[in-house]
Amino acid sequence: MKNRLFGNPYLLLLLTVLFWSGNMVIGRGLREAVPPLALAFWRWAIALMLVLPFALPHLKSQWPQLKAGWRPVIVLGLLGVGCYNTFAYIALQYTTATSATLLNSFVPIATMALAFVLLGKRLSRLEGLAIVVSFAGVAMIVSHGSLDTLLGLTLNRGDLWMLLAVLSWGIYTVGLQWRPQGIHPMLLLAAFTAVGLMPLLPAYLWETATVRSVDVSVRSLTGMLYTGIFPGFLGYVFYNAAVAAVGPSRSSQFIHLMPVFTTILAAIFLGERPFWYHIVGIVLVFAGIFLATRRPAG
Repeated sequence: MKNRLFGNPYLLLLLTVLFWSGNMVIGRGLREAVPPLALAFWRWAIALMLVLPFALPHLKSQWPQLKAGWRPVIVLGLLGVGCYNTFAYIALQYTTATSATLLNSFVPIATMALAFVLLGKRLSRLEGLAIVVSFAGVAMIVSHGSLDTLLGLTLNRGDLWMLLAVLSWGIYTVGLQWRPQGIHPMLLLAAFTAVGLMPLLPAYLWETATVRSVDVSVRSLTGMLYTGIFPGFLGYVFYNAAVAAVGPSRSSQFIHLMPVFTTILAAIFLGERPFWYHIVGIVLVFAGIFLATRRPAG
């Protein structure tokens, strides 16, 4: 039963987005205690320590395949590990969670556009309708049901960083199609993580020396552990497996669940009462995902 549950790509996507929603909340909540490059570095350092025991047993036998596919490994590691979360953490230093969530919801659109350009995958009518419906739900949540609020959102420095994060994640998702074949998922994740940490280490050391360092406390350490274990380690394991099973376009559609889960998490942990526009938005998001997963992508 357990294997069947965790072999379901849609369950894996739901859990992934839940973990990532918590990551956005922590990234915003810890912005004063943990600078963005430090959070990105320790997130992935912790994730690498977790994945290595599962990856190393496969290294000797699968090294030839890994070595042969070094180009996509480097590109995917830099995009998925080195860029996306780093850019998002930087963005959360300057922009509101509302703006970041809205911009992050462009991931499915960016991914489907990139899948068309790079893979020749055309968007079906049902997929197009799914994007419109679920994005309407996202807009409902972040605008509080007000068109004036939605139209009044403006881009600042943080929003531009978030757009870079969206672009890097869209390319990463589509680029998973070219990952080396025949390599154990844990070894591949370890390779991506090691590549992504290479530029993050000197960036983190520079930030510590010239900008500010981590304010060490139980709160900050717990937050960094969460980012490493759940969105860093488990989230990427689950997401990579789901993309392999159902493709990049349908997988990216689940990103629209992030504002839904963020609303729920805020209600549970921050005591923020949900309003009517949250409920309407959540219903629209789930309707869009239902449409997107009704039949195989064309």
